[in-house]
Formats: sequence, structure tokens, C-alpha cells
Amino acid sequence: MSFDQILPDRQLKELQKSVLDFMHTQGYTESALVFARESGNEGFIADPNDRHHNLLAKKWTSVIRLQKKIMELESKLSKQPDETRRTTTPSTEWLPRPPARTKLTQHRQPITRVRFHPQYTLLATASEDMTVKLWDAESGDFERTIKGHTKAVQDVAFDAKGSVMVTCSADLTLRVWDVTADYKCVRTLHGHDHCVSAVCFLAADRLASASRDRTVKIWDLTTGYCVKTLTGHAEWVRSVDATPDARLLCTASNDQSVRLWDPSSGECKADMRGHSNVVETAKFAPPNAHACLRRLAGLPPAEPVPGLFVISASRDKTLCLWDTTTAQLLHTFIGHDDWVRDFVFHPSGKTIISVSDDKTMRVWDLATGRCSKTIDASQHFTTCIDFSSVSPLVATGSVDTEVSLWACR
Repeated sequence: MSFDQILPDRQLKELQKSVLDFMHTQGYTESALVFARESGNEGFIADPNDRHHNLLAKKWTSVIRLQKKIMELESKLSKQPDETRRTTTPSTEWLPRPPARTKLTQHRQPITRVRFHPQYTLLATASEDMTVKLWDAESGDFERTIKGHTKAVQDVAFDAKGSVMVTCSADLTLRVWDVTADYKCVRTLHGHDHCVSAVCFLAADRLASASRDRTVKIWDLTTGYCVKTLTGHAEWVRSVDATPDARLLCTASNDQSVRLWDPSSGECKADMRGHSNVVETAKFAPPNAHACLRRLAGLPPAEPVPGLFVISASRDKTLCLWDTTTAQLLHTFIGHDDWVRDFVFHPSGKTIISVSDDKTMRVWDLATGRCSKTIDASQHFTTCIDFSSVSPLVATGSVDTEVSLWACR
């Protein structure tokens, strides 16, 4: 089987140029000339500043390191008792441990969002420097820069398959990028009248976006048209999140409220108030977190109902747990010393991890509501966090332009 059948054209060219760079670096000049001619890369010039310089060696080192790690893990697993292997899944219990494993430092302005790819160990980071950068989350290697927006990029979202990436920006637009076509921008969505703060997928062909123009818009990706505008917030809408079945949306706003919406009708189902400052973000609790949240709220056990619980984070230094059916505040998580910017649910459903302008990352036990762990996350305000769904890794971003990768164990 030829490489053409294994690798897409872009990756094949990358490999060829990396091989040519290696040949030049090692002094195989004549071989490099022949290979350049046969591969159609006659104009290639080895340059220490080129992204292909030493790339082959770096990738080879990464592969060896990963193979060694796999062998070590397999050896450890083989020594565990059979019963332990059957009854435990360590990765679902692991938490980030300091210090940060890797620091990613290519951005030139504050980090606004970190987002892991849903199926690969790829990390996308958005910044006020108008770019999105892509990284190999395992090795920490920089892969590429996505350019197109003309102002700060505020959010990044992948569809469930990871084949489409959407970004939104202070330039009033959303951009749709085809991951499978070398991240080509296939559509630009116009319609908001102010900074677009957040975006989430409702389905493979549907998006919801939140904006400083006080609206939430629903978009049809096949046409690029806005099909519905949700109005009700009195100020900047900071975030938007959807239930897995896309039957409900929740939003957070500068008007200090968290709202629940029916995206099909545009009706506001609940207006939840209790925060005393701007609400930075609000997210639906996944079904596996419901048992712990019911215990925390003193509710009897029951089957999970999609969209029943929402947690929000605010500049009033707290996180709040809400019952969406009654619009009641069930619990307030107190512990941060400054604005709470973002949080993420742990895959186990037993904890959440929040980040704040107090420069920390805090782990909260959802059954007790207590902060069980505090980690110094950055030297400046910590703005965003995400947990990989395919690897025990957490990423955080900061105003100091750095992204930190944390190993969980």
C-alpha cells in the first residue's frame, strides 16, 4: 500500500518536507536532491526557522516516549489483581496534579478558550490575538495557526464527530472550519450586532450563539442563515449551552441572570436569579452527575432528567446550582477569592473543576459542595478550562497568554 493511500495530500507533503529537512540536517545532500526531485519538492530550502525543521526527530521521539509509556502502563496493569481490573476505572477518578506538565506559549494576547477535540488528543486554543492555535495535547507540540477573524476570538466548538470546528469573535462573526479539509473556512455567519461571546452545537447542522447584542441566535449550517433569535436578556449574553438532545438551552448574562430556553419556540422557560454580579458561564449537568447533585440538594434519588440541573459561575466569586423546573437556587459553592471565569464537569460526574481570577483551579465535591483541592493554576487571571474526553488531561488558559496542560493521576 502506498503512502498516498494512507495519508491525505497535506500530511504526505508535510512528511516529505520533514524528511528533506532531516536529510539536509544530517548532510545527505545528494540523496536530498534526488528525493526532492522525485517527490516534487525541488524548491524546498532547509531553514532552521521553518516549521518542518527537526519535526521528524520530534515526532519520532514522541512516538518512542508514548510507546514506552504504554509498555509501562501495560506492565502495571498486568500486576493488578483481576478483581481490581474488573471493578475500577482509575481514569474516571483521576484529578489534575501540580505542577503543570506542559506550558504552551505561542499566543501573544490573553487566552479566551481552550477546547479539546472530541476524538483525538488535539487541543484548540483561542486568544485575543485573533487566532486559534492547534496543539498535540500528548506531546505539547504546536501544530498550526488558524487565521481569519479580525478581532479577538472568544470561543471554539467542535461537533460531536470532530469534523467541523466553529469559532466566534468580537468581529461580530462566526466562522465554520472544515477539519477534514485542512481547516478550510467554509462559511462565515453574519447577523449579530456586537461581539459574539460563545457558541455551541445543537446538532451536526445547527448552532446556537450568544452575543453582547443581548441575543442568542440559532443558525442552520447548511444555509448559513439565522433561523431564530432569542431575546430576553437585558445585557450582554456571555455563554450558551445545550442539553445532549438539544431540547433546552441555558444562557448566562451580565444582567446577573441564568435563563433556560426552548430553542424550537424561542420561549424563555425560566429566569434564575441569585448571583450578585455578572454571570460568566452556565452549563447543564451531565446525567452521571445527577446522583451527587440530588444528594447535595437533599432530593430523593431518581432517574436523570436531561436539563434538570444547571451550574453557573459568576464574578460574585461563587458557583451556583439551579433546579431548572422550579428556578430555585439549590446550593452555592463558596471558596474562590475573585471572579469565577469557567468550570468543567469531571468525567466521573462526582466533581467539577473551576478556574478564577484568583489564579487558582479548584476541585469541588458535588456530593458535599465542598472544595476538596486548590491548585495554583497561573501567574495571572485564569480564564478557561477543559477536560479531554480521550486522555486524562486538563487544559487551562490565562491572561498571561499561556496555556497549561495538567496530567491527571
